[in-house]
Amino acid sequence: MPSVIRICWFLRLPVLALMVLAVTPFAAQGGCSDRPGPGVDWTKCQKMRLVLRGEDLSGGRLERTNLSSSDLMEANLAGANLAESDLERTRLQEADLQGANLTKVQAGRANFKEANLAGANLTKAELPRANLTGANLARADLSKTELGRAVLSKADLTGASLRFANIARANLTEANLEGVDFTGSYTYLTRVEGADLSQTLGLNQNQLDISCGDAETKLPAGLERPAEWPCSGE
Repeated sequence: MPSVIRICWFLRLPVLALMVLAVTPFAAQGGCSDRPGPGVDWTKCQKMRLVLRGEDLSGGRLERTNLSSSDLMEANLAGANLAESDLERTRLQEADLQGANLTKVQAGRANFKEANLAGANLTKAELPRANLTGANLARADLSKTELGRAVLSKADLTGASLRFANIARANLTEANLEGVDFTGSYTYLTRVEGADLSQTLGLNQNQLDISCGDAETKLPAGLERPAEWPCSGE
């Protein structure tokens, strides 16, 4: 008789389990399934090729998030953490990225035209061929950043750091370079025609000699205009 009771109890276990599930509220679905909004947590989520134009993602957690080829034009990403995220070919024109953490992002050919990146941290970011035309990069940290062939014409780089950055073949024409720290940056064929370098920091003669300036380029005190600029024959 006791064995029969044990068998009956064993058979009732699945039923009891279902009853417990029925009365236990499910945990709210979060993370990657959350809708866009301030403070959203999309850490390590796959969000490529999405249309997020104008969305408010301020303060969001987007570390290691794949946002490649997405449309984030005019989006609010102020204060967001995008460290090590994938922004390859992402559209970020006129986006607000003030104070955002963009350390080690992969953003080759991304479009930041007229974006607000004031005070943003872009240390060790990969931005080859990125479009930063007219972007606000005042006080931004671009130390050790890859900016080969990037377009920064008409950008505001007031007080920004380009320490040990690769800006080879980058375009800095008509950019505001007051207070920019060029210490250790690689300036091979960097376009500075007509640029005002007179108030920059850390620029040495070797860096100037391999860059591409012209008669309108203003130099810092103590540096001399090269006898011939590398790009003068183009």
